[in-house]
Amino acid sequence: MRILVVDDEPHLSDILKKALKQEGYSVDIAQDGLDGLELAKMNIYDVIVLDIMLPKIDGIQILNKLRNLKINTPVLMLTAKDTTEDKIKGLDTGADDYMTKPFEISELMARIRALLRRQAPVKNPILKIADLEVNTLTREVKRNGKEIILTSKEYALLEYMIRNANQVLTRTQIADHIWDYDFDGLSNIIDVYIRYLRKKIDDGYDKKLIHTIRGSGYSLKET
Repeated sequence: MRILVVDDEPHLSDILKKALKQEGYSVDIAQDGLDGLELAKMNIYDVIVLDIMLPKIDGIQILNKLRNLKINTPVLMLTAKDTTEDKIKGLDTGADDYMTKPFEISELMARIRALLRRQAPVKNPILKIADLEVNTLTREVKRNGKEIILTSKEYALLEYMIRNANQVLTRTQIADHIWDYDFDGLSNIIDVYIRYLRKKIDDGYDKKLIHTIRGSGYSLKET
């Protein structure tokens, strides 16, 4: 999962980036409105955390431009402006949720998880393929009823793959959504984490779920 945070407070941005990365998300940071708008237009994000009061152009303008471009990424407005009028303006422009500063990091994480669930094809937090189950609410992973313990990055990779089950995911797509680095030099890291997942998900089972698509990437599928 890849998240964009647009906020002009460096200390808060650093806190949010650290907290989100600990949860297994890939995070991009923009500290003014123009940079935030360009990132949101150039990249595919799962959620955008957007401040209203920004240098250059404000969050409402950014949101309005994104919606006019048919970019429907879920947007969580994060701002010190807490009047009812401000909230209505943000929501009417196309925001999906609204939080005021100061806030609890734990609540922000819960709201991001809710936005991710909301955009899923089904509202059931449990994603399944064959006998593999991923609970996106609790982050519990089971195969054939047996619990599998994953690191945060392994979990992020598996959730991305199961949300896109039966599709071929290129290394570039995986890098964009799971790692917040440029793709150069990441191919080997992705291969390593795929091996980690295979060992935990597929070892000991006749039916393998993680497949290498030669020359293209990887796919999570039953056959």
